[in-house]
Amino acid sequence: MTITILGPTATGKTRIAAVLAKHISGEIISADSRQVYRGMDIGTGKDLEDYTIDGQSIPYHLIDIVEPGIEYNVSQYQQLAQKAIKEIEQRGNIPIICGGSGMYIEALLKGYKLFPVPENPNLRAELEQQTDEQLTAMLASFKALHNHTDTCERPRLLRAIEIEMYYQEHPELQEACQAVPSVIFGLRGDRDLIRSRITRRLKERLEHGMVDEVRSLIDKGVNPNQLIRYGLEYKFLTLYIQGQMDYDLMFKRLNVAIHQFSKRQMTWFRKMERDGFNIQWMDVEWSEEEKLSFILRTCSLK
Repeated sequence: MTITILGPTATGKTRIAAVLAKHISGEIISADSRQVYRGMDIGTGKDLEDYTIDGQSIPYHLIDIVEPGIEYNVSQYQQLAQKAIKEIEQRGNIPIICGGSGMYIEALLKGYKLFPVPENPNLRAELEQQTDEQLTAMLASFKALHNHTDTCERPRLLRAIEIEMYYQEHPELQEACQAVPSVIFGLRGDRDLIRSRITRRLKERLEHGMVDEVRSLIDKGVNPNQLIRYGLEYKFLTLYIQGQMDYDLMFKRLNVAIHQFSKRQMTWFRKMERDGFNIQWMDVEWSEEEKLSFILRTCSLK
């Protein structure tokens, strides 16, 4: 069994995940698309101090694993997260997936096949000798055909078989595409409350060196255009450092952007619910004890 704790930014996911991990011998797997980068600490909200509960360090995974500027995507996340889950379970502990990147969470839990599959001309030449009926039967031997998407056109049918055969030849990818059963909990709250938390946290992070963090990354050779592509804090702080906007305008535009990002996160989570994910929601204003008790009771844990 795995447990997932998701929610928009500034809802306290990391803290409750760490408290839960201490209580049930859990280990946390980050589901954040930017916390993988080393040196991007304040802007991504790693809050590493939250991983220490009553003096006990809580193990965490998929944080600080690549350098800024290195390509990292959801398919890589799937592989590494599956590996982490397996290792955690082998230690007899419970994996706790925690984060706000809905695409990463959904891809992992559903087991989406997102790995790039190269074209295979030799295989295509062999498959072209088969009739559509024979190709459809071949595809059906790999997977259940729930709809006609892959069989309605011959090029799509050929590509579908090509993909399935590639996965057969690469079992490590097949393993990374396995769906992950999980009890899912979400944190949400009054919209005005979340907005105030976002603004307060932004002010605190700016006061605690977020500008210097971005300036240091640039000084170390990280391409400013790459930082801008990371969005939010790194985009607007880079523009500020480059002199393209003053401090007040930077703060105003960044604050608005984070609010909009929070709204998009909730939109994604609601879509997940419509697509069949059962999310047990908790209010951010519940006490730590109430949240922990709710999770333990729902999971039938002590």
